[in-house]
Amino acid sequence: MAEKVLVIVESPTKARTISRFLPKNFIVEASVGHIRDLPQTASDVPKKYKGESWARLGIDVEHDFTPLYITPKGKTKVINELKRKLKDADALFLATDEDREGESISWHLVDLLKPKQPVRRMVFHEITKQAIAKAIENPRDIDMNLVRAQETRRILDRLYGFTLSPLIWKKIAYGLSAGRVQSSGLRMIVERERERIRFKKSVYWDLKATLTAPDTGSTQVFEAKLLQAYGKRVASGKDFDSTTGEVVQGKDIIVLTEDQAVNLAASLESEAWKVLELSEKQTTSRPAPPFITSTLQQEGNRKLGMSSRETMRTAQRLYEEGLITYMRTDSPTLSNEAIEGARATISDQYGQDYLSAEVRQYASKSKGAQEAHEAIRPAGSSFLHPDQTGLSGREKALYELIWKRTLATQMAEAKKLSVSAKIGVGEGVFQANGTRILFPGFLRVYVEGKDDPEAALEDKEVLLPPLKEGTLCLPQSLETLYHETKPPARFTEASLIQRLEKEGIGRPSTYASILSTLYDRGYVRKLGTALVPTFTGFGVVQFLEKNFHQLVKYSFTSEMEQSLDEIAEGKKDRLEYLKQFYLGEDGLLHKVESREGQIKPEESRTIDLPQLEHAVAVKIGRFGPYIVCNEAESGEEIHASIPEDIAPGDLSKDDINDLIELQKNGPKPIGYHPDTQEPIFCLVGRYGPYVQLGEATEETPKPRRAGLPRDVSPKDVSMELAVKLLSLPRVLGLHPETGKEISANVGRFGPFVVHDGDFRSLKKDDDVYTVGLDRALEILSEPKTGGRGSKLVKDLGRDEAGKKVGLYEGKYGPFLKYGTKNIGIPEDKRQESFLQNLTLEQAMVFISPKTQKGGKS
Repeated sequence: MAEKVLVIVESPTKARTISRFLPKNFIVEASVGHIRDLPQTASDVPKKYKGESWARLGIDVEHDFTPLYITPKGKTKVINELKRKLKDADALFLATDEDREGESISWHLVDLLKPKQPVRRMVFHEITKQAIAKAIENPRDIDMNLVRAQETRRILDRLYGFTLSPLIWKKIAYGLSAGRVQSSGLRMIVERERERIRFKKSVYWDLKATLTAPDTGSTQVFEAKLLQAYGKRVASGKDFDSTTGEVVQGKDIIVLTEDQAVNLAASLESEAWKVLELSEKQTTSRPAPPFITSTLQQEGNRKLGMSSRETMRTAQRLYEEGLITYMRTDSPTLSNEAIEGARATISDQYGQDYLSAEVRQYASKSKGAQEAHEAIRPAGSSFLHPDQTGLSGREKALYELIWKRTLATQMAEAKKLSVSAKIGVGEGVFQANGTRILFPGFLRVYVEGKDDPEAALEDKEVLLPPLKEGTLCLPQSLETLYHETKPPARFTEASLIQRLEKEGIGRPSTYASILSTLYDRGYVRKLGTALVPTFTGFGVVQFLEKNFHQLVKYSFTSEMEQSLDEIAEGKKDRLEYLKQFYLGEDGLLHKVESREGQIKPEESRTIDLPQLEHAVAVKIGRFGPYIVCNEAESGEEIHASIPEDIAPGDLSKDDINDLIELQKNGPKPIGYHPDTQEPIFCLVGRYGPYVQLGEATEETPKPRRAGLPRDVSPKDVSMELAVKLLSLPRVLGLHPETGKEISANVGRFGPFVVHDGDFRSLKKDDDVYTVGLDRALEILSEPKTGGRGSKLVKDLGRDEAGKKVGLYEGKYGPFLKYGTKNIGIPEDKRQESFLQNLTLEQAMVFISPKTQKGGKS
């Protein structure tokens, strides 16, 4: 009889997938992530340690930095079940992920379960039959160097955060925090905002002609832009400094004004247009390397609009379903199996002509490349086509991205012919550029995303007629073009990850958590896809730069990463490193203790913004940022709140004057309500603009208010819109059975009707401002299926299979119901703003393909 083997992995999904490839005597269980961690709050610290000086840290810094590990709430049941299963097993296999976190989980499992049976560590970077079989045949011991590196990282982060954060609470505001890696990422975002503030706009003009060349026999219309005027090259965007906005010194160019552009255009009306010079150049382009963690997150953001966390969570599911290789890696290397699989797919799908002449392999550019198993690619030796995976939504889109990128690496180079024609006319020379794709090669499958829209045009075909030197052209139109230099673009998630990677800050597994922390702390918000620092984030970076500059230097943070890599490789002693970092003469503890008394809270709460005049200050307060200035006549100090939707770099003198005037003079009504004759005000609060009916009094301390739609500016609010917005809540009438009111309103999860505490979401076609009593009664009469104590708050409709999807509020928070199944919503997706705008497509991301196949309507 075969021995009974217990296999422990991290997640139930991974457990189900790996079970398919294991013999029947292997029983697979999930630890559901980490089973131990440092205490998060003082209440988590065991009673016997509460009196210790180091208890707050959770690390005994006096005795070899010994961490205090506790079992998180809710994990006791999991641990007891694992212990019960282990009693009946003859051997224990630990199949956690093949990185530092996975190695650490395995070590904690052994340390806590204390197995008497043989323990084997099995590692694999994809969940396929072949990979699992190989892992069983070639087990190894737990790599204690990796465990020590992960533990050291965790200790460093705890020492950094728990030593600096209380100081920031005292000097700026309670609840703020500093993180070893997040602070460097935040500093990058703040520095970019400062560059935008310092930027000075420059204006320049040029001309664009629309031409035809009838002598060529072609009726094709093409464009040409002004290249030279009056014997000098005309300034274009590349001639201006990207950080200052001013013309780069030493260039022999002409910066056209509007008058010059108009006059030049007028002078060309009667002139002949003739091709002076024609040049052709054949170029080839090569495909980008296969995905590593950072580039996957970047492309997921650019092409699919997914956040880093969404990309990694989706990739995790694809990996656990056995569809892709492990998604945390710095290595772009492809295995022989992968190369053969890619080339076979290319040959089958696109033909031999699209195969690269030779096998294309890639090497890592990262100095400290660890967790380097293989690039992220479709799993197995034959790549499953995206349409054959049974996936949908974001999971299918991300898998298809990985599938295409992997194929492109083994495809032929793209061949292009670039044609440039210089066309002379009067005092000007115009240039027309064309690109003809001679052979698409890898472009047939994959074009890499770019943050710069102009650069994205490089891979598009632009054809010119068959021009020759001396060809006469006819102008169809000639227009003057206004340009202004743009300040440096704010970071997107993609470009920030790119910069972090370039600076050596963080590692593949940390990029998503860095961004999530910045959002969760309120240090950064999104404006479209751009990352905008809040005033609080600005203040935290300023505080660290002024008082602990060394700790937020990019080189300091990257050197720490290198040290952790050396610990992982067994080249550096972790204990000596921790002592030097925390307890050394120039260590963190000494720095904080020596600086604390010198730091003035009032100075720390004041934000330095270059665009502010000396008479105005911006401060961080308990209820958000505000302006402070002295009134010229009375000398009285005026405080005015700054709305959270104004970015530090966008705070203008006009904004400041408007906010101060509003605070000084009080609000002015935009009109009076037609029914009550009460004044209606349009105000700006901490959370943005809103309309208010009447003024606050003792009798009515909270007047009726309604937030403005996102696409409406306070200056554009009409009385008609204000009255409409303030009509909520609307009393629709009385319920015929109970005699109680039924009303309509907009809440956390969108528009709804309510009767006697029974809330029902309005359907897609219902309008909260016009819905009547009969329709409300119809909605209220529909059966509710939310389960015990839960309420349906938003009907999301039905998926392609006809299965009903709804958002519910339950005892433990919001969740989704798919058919008869309840689906949890991740903690980081429970923000009111996200849930309020939740769509069916977004909801489907949280529902696994297996659930979608088995759910009931």
